Amino acid sequence: MDIIRRYVMLSMAAGLVPVPFADLAAVTGTQLKMISALAAHYKTPFEAERGKSLIGSLFGTLGAMSVGRGVLGSLIKGIPVVGTIAGIAVVPALSGATTYALGKVFAAHFESGGTLLSFDAGTFKDEFARQLKAGEKIALELKDKVASEIKGS
Repeated sequence: MDIIRRYVMLSMAAGLVPVPFADLAAVTGTQLKMISALAAHYKTPFEAERGKSLIGSLFGTLGAMSVGRGVLGSLIKGIPVVGTIAGIAVVPALSGATTYALGKVFAAHFESGGTLLSFDAGTFKDEFARQLKAGEKIALELKDKVASEIKGS
């Protein structure tokens, strides 16, 4: 779906922000906008606060190890030179993968007639994990495209 692909690329670009935690805030904002765009596409009401809470709930189903990878990738950027390079290598791909998984899960939920109020993160735990793996492949495929578009801007 074009909406998901566009926001995957935007979140990967946001993951390039060199400031620890500013990148995570930018990625989360991008993911929230994607859910809003999906809700509009499926003519489903959207409420930002509810969306933020659902993103957190869904990430919570992954467990501490998966969530920790994103935080660690962001924190690593705080180490001069080497950390910035390492963080920039890891965070955009992880951001793209999680955005893809979120998009696929919410699109499926909205497509089946669900709303933000009826969304249950526990129900989508396995599907989110499956889509996260697929998202890792998509992010790797889009990595060069994102880099070339940023250079062209």
